[in-house]
Amino acid sequence: MKRDLLTLLDLTREEILYIVKEGERLKDLQKRGISHRFLEGRTIAMVFEKPSTRTRVSFEVGIAQLGATPVVLHAGEMQLGRGETVEDTSRVLSRYVDGIMIRAYSHQAVETLAKASTVPVINGLTDATHPCQILSDLLTIYEQKGSVEGMTVAYVGDGNNVAHSWILAAGRLDFSLRLGCPKGYEPDPEFLAKVPPERVKLFHDPLEAVAGADVVYTDVWASMGQEEEAQKRLRDFEGYQVTSELMSRAKEDAVFMHCLPAHRGQEVAAEVIDGPQSIVFDQAENRLHAQKAILAFLLLH
Repeated sequence: MKRDLLTLLDLTREEILYIVKEGERLKDLQKRGISHRFLEGRTIAMVFEKPSTRTRVSFEVGIAQLGATPVVLHAGEMQLGRGETVEDTSRVLSRYVDGIMIRAYSHQAVETLAKASTVPVINGLTDATHPCQILSDLLTIYEQKGSVEGMTVAYVGDGNNVAHSWILAAGRLDFSLRLGCPKGYEPDPEFLAKVPPERVKLFHDPLEAVAGADVVYTDVWASMGQEEEAQKRLRDFEGYQVTSELMSRAKEDAVFMHCLPAHRGQEVAAEVIDGPQSIVFDQAENRLHAQKAILAFLLLH
């Protein structure tokens, strides 16, 4: 039976840890120049409704390194843009390719596509969740810290798709998540309801949220599609910038993470993202390795 990755709830704890370990293994093989073309002869469609840098490049390079052929499709250039149903598009693509990665606005549309598809579907980002990012982040934390379990992850900023995926990760793995969000920008209660309440705590004071944290994480204050709200958000998020002072409230050996792209001087100070505690470019690189592990897991198991 085919498997999809639409949210982290599609994976068990053991499967998440398997993907992390497999990502480490594939990264080692790539660094040593050892071929790992496990998907030779396969074809993967990459559908983009939202623009992308890291998702586009990391998936396309990863697919090629695994020996498969990537086919890049932009929604505006497809019949989707002329009114073809998501279901019909999905059924047709399933006849041509061995897997579909889609980056879209509507999570419901991705769910509809996956339901109609006969090949695995990977959520490359929706307005609701971003599972590939968090699996890459977990790989990075395991590299840096040995594990995430038993640790405290502090997320400061907008309760967006990345925050939602961190919430779901806390439901699968044994770590504490502390969310520091302005009033009115908390995560969707639907996601909080999916995890044990003792795993996730919500704060409106960012200093309180990061106290004693092993990992301090942030994201942009205005995501794609929210540009018209940017000025209001700048005002509402005042005091939520990750500064050196904020980092000093975390553990001495805490690391700083950001899924990128970053706006220095808004959600993070330049001296933090460019400083010694920052591992943001390790995160960015690990999109490649974690997503290769996801592809191999879904297509070969």
